[in-house]
Amino acid sequence: MSDMHVYEPSHGHGLKHDPFNAIVGPRPIGWISSHDGRGRINLAPYSFFNAFNYHPPIIGFSSTGWKDTIANVTETGEFVWNLATRHVAEAMNATSASVPHGVDEFTLAALTKVPGKIVGVPRVGESPVSFECKVSQIIQLQGADGVKANAWLTLGEVVVVHIDKRLIVDGVYQTALAHPILRAGRAGDYAEIRPDAMFEMRRPA
Repeated sequence: MSDMHVYEPSHGHGLKHDPFNAIVGPRPIGWISSHDGRGRINLAPYSFFNAFNYHPPIIGFSSTGWKDTIANVTETGEFVWNLATRHVAEAMNATSASVPHGVDEFTLAALTKVPGKIVGVPRVGESPVSFECKVSQIIQLQGADGVKANAWLTLGEVVVVHIDKRLIVDGVYQTALAHPILRAGRAGDYAEIRPDAMFEMRRPA
């Protein structure tokens, strides 16, 4: 049996860097555009993000702290998720900067606003895939002891999907053709999905 490093998170991890978010990874990036009640736009990446249901299609992201995005979606009930890919990685990273409320990260990162079809939030024109979403639930997270955490999980129903047709081959969306990037822990580790990294396993009958 391997020699295991064992720790209880409440007592500290005993390492140079918390391994939790590197172990649970790479993780998809929730690159979320939103707006407040006055129409001011915000764009920010979240590393706690995933899909949770097929019908209706539901995605979710968690915000550590009450940030502009969670304030916006609470106020307006809508947001857009934009796929972060290798060719927009630096722009995505630029939108993670801590800037005052009301600063437009689209402008900061030189990104193109494309109006939504249903929601009043723009999508990132440089992103090959975007989901327009209506908020279905906002949940403040809590520990097993019932103590509330300084974190909020936003779940949203996908009401419109935008896909660059170049990523659809013979009627099938090709994940690796988009070269999506994923968060891999530490201070700034990322992973890229490339065609040569893909493999297939069929579910047992």
